[in-house]
Amino acid sequence: MPQPAAPQTAFPGRSLRILLVEDEPALARNIVDYLQLLGHQTDYAADGKLGLQLALQQQFDVILLDLMLPRLDGLSLCRQLRSQASRHTPVLMLTARDTLAEKTDGFAAGADDYLTKPFALAELALRCQALARRNQPAQYCLEIGPLRLDRRTLQAWRGDQLLQLHPLGFQLLQLLAEAYPAVLSRQQLTSQLWPDEPPDSDALRSHIYLLRQQLDKPFAWPLLHTVHGVGFVLRVTEPAA
Repeated sequence: MPQPAAPQTAFPGRSLRILLVEDEPALARNIVDYLQLLGHQTDYAADGKLGLQLALQQQFDVILLDLMLPRLDGLSLCRQLRSQASRHTPVLMLTARDTLAEKTDGFAAGADDYLTKPFALAELALRCQALARRNQPAQYCLEIGPLRLDRRTLQAWRGDQLLQLHPLGFQLLQLLAEAYPAVLSRQQLTSQLWPDEPPDSDALRSHIYLLRQQLDKPFAWPLLHTVHGVGFVLRVTEPAA
């Protein structure tokens, strides 16, 4: 049985909210103690009925699910969760069953991963982070001060106003926004905008001018600034009067 101990190294990733559904008290206590040492919030259910109720009523980043449970077994819990839940929560099944057929049943019921007992608590923590990371929605929107970009639609807004940008103008603004608050040199911008062949010397200057017409000209103060001899930068804090 795995023994809880303070982690020797910090695991990468964010703090997670985890639901553990496990009827073996000693193992459950070890898992909860270890995950809490890593900074995770862990809720616990000792039977399948309560586990399903918690999984449907609350939001978790990962569910750790034993197969052999009283009142409702793990496979049935997972099937009901997948049929009733409005969002997908990753399920990591914890079980002593290690045959391919039994693992196939688990994945068919809706499990996302499988960990065979006995296991190392460190591996359990890493798998939780991996499952939660894979389940995160893609970050399409980027917001900096009054500026908002949608990478899917290639649209940008300053405040509530939609900016009428050429695709290359949007790409230029995106590069500056992703680098914020760093300055990007002319060479860095041209190599990203025209990776296959360098443009003529006026191309970047022309696109910077067109971007400013949309991004800054209609507004009270500019976002796009020239750092002479270096390059360009976004400054999204309104200057003091």
